[in-house]
Amino acid sequence: MNKRKFLKNTVMATTGMTVVPSLVLSSCKTEPKKEETVEPEAAAATATSFVLPPLPYGYDAFPDTIDAMTMEIHHSKHHQGYTNKLNAALKEANISGKTIEEILTMDELPTAIRNNGGGFYNHSLYWDILTPGNEGMSETLATKITEDFGSEEAFKNELATAGAKRFGSGWAWVCQDGDKKLHICSTPNQDNPLMKVAEQMGTPILGIDVWEHAYYLKYQNKRGDYLQNIIKIINWDKVGSRMS
Repeated sequence: MNKRKFLKNTVMATTGMTVVPSLVLSSCKTEPKKEETVEPEAAAATATSFVLPPLPYGYDAFPDTIDAMTMEIHHSKHHQGYTNKLNAALKEANISGKTIEEILTMDELPTAIRNNGGGFYNHSLYWDILTPGNEGMSETLATKITEDFGSEEAFKNELATAGAKRFGSGWAWVCQDGDKKLHICSTPNQDNPLMKVAEQMGTPILGIDVWEHAYYLKYQNKRGDYLQNIIKIINWDKVGSRMS
């Protein structure tokens, strides 16, 4: 008896059965684990994290108005910081499945969500209504502004004044109330007209950041100059599209 036959007979004698190689292999196989699929709607409903929106232009898009370093720090550090802290605050408060607008219009906002949610929303709007190519107002927007403020010039002057008179850090706004009327106002810190704490509530259609980090490298303490120049690069098409 050769060695191979000896080993075969030994196995059969010990186990009392014949082992079929194909069964041994198949017994070791495991079915591939099926990945759970999540419908887009379900994923959105349970989402708890907001993401820093990319800029629609480069950091160096406005060399005559805002220097590239200010733009980069403002977006990648300040705005990113608000985004990260908002997500952490929402997780701690067990809040999910809401848009940022739904969150900011809640009756009671924890301080961390009020500050960082405002910072996230306000900056997202701010970047969106700036443009390297200003083409002026549409007839619809110009007509509405004239109706509510008397003239485009009066509107721009009032907007710049609202930003200049905001004590300390804050924002200057144009918002629309439930009766479709436009208002100019300002808020402290990262508050905005969506919040119940705002003196003038409404839907923001334009927001200008007047925190010092938005302009200090180029303008130092000359906030008025910054405001006059920032108004020149506003994307009026975007502003008009936000009106209802």
